[in-house]
Amino acid sequence: MDFLNFIDFKITDVLDIIFVAVLLYYIYKLVRGSVAINIFIGIVIVWAFWKLTELLDMQMISSMVGAFMQVGLIALIIVFQQEIRKFLLMIGSTNFANKRNFVKHFKFLKQEGLSTDTDVDAILKACEKMASTKTGAILVIERSNSLDFIKSTGDRMNIEINQPILESIFYKNSTLHDGAAVIVGNYIVATRVILPVSNERNIPLRFGLRHRAAVGISEKTDALSIVVSEETGLISYIKNGEFVLYDSITQLGNMLKQDLI
Repeated sequence: MDFLNFIDFKITDVLDIIFVAVLLYYIYKLVRGSVAINIFIGIVIVWAFWKLTELLDMQMISSMVGAFMQVGLIALIIVFQQEIRKFLLMIGSTNFANKRNFVKHFKFLKQEGLSTDTDVDAILKACEKMASTKTGAILVIERSNSLDFIKSTGDRMNIEINQPILESIFYKNSTLHDGAAVIVGNYIVATRVILPVSNERNIPLRFGLRHRAAVGISEKTDALSIVVSEETGLISYIKNGEFVLYDSITQLGNMLKQDLI
């Protein structure tokens, strides 16, 4: 009986470690590359200090920090409201249980030759070409959260990504150039998609409706957005409701590839 209890205890410990690791991994995915990562690290430091004071039986400072942590819970919900919404969307996403999406989270199970990795180079070459002619474009790349709720607003497609196709979609005289193109894996799955527009007041006035739509979808999901401005020809990269700055198209490509891992 003692031996069985010992085995149960060890199995429980292993499961506990796995669940914590998975939880921390998804929290990291949600906050990486944003200001929230610094807040998250600060919370971890305060929590560790609180536990240390409890361990050392420092009752006065422990009670003060403990009260701060309890009262601060409401403030944390306000600060992390976008991240919490994305986390719940990630858990409740209908395509999370999908075989394709499940395998995507465990890429080491893929066989060579079956990769569905997004062709970032083709996307950026198309964006550079459209930027040189000031052709407006907006691309939305799906990650963990399903974008089915916006795909239905446009025309369903199933086209493998390549530079000429992307340029032809957003060509000014094309019937498909209005709205956004949604990318899943290495396929364009929808065009002329209508995106939710952000109400964020901190977006500079020089950015128009196309940029606000890109910010809007990245606020509600963990999708990545790339916008080519029709007025300036500049390429904007938007993630977690924020504009991500970069120095060169090469750096943008590296960031995209990292964010799509």
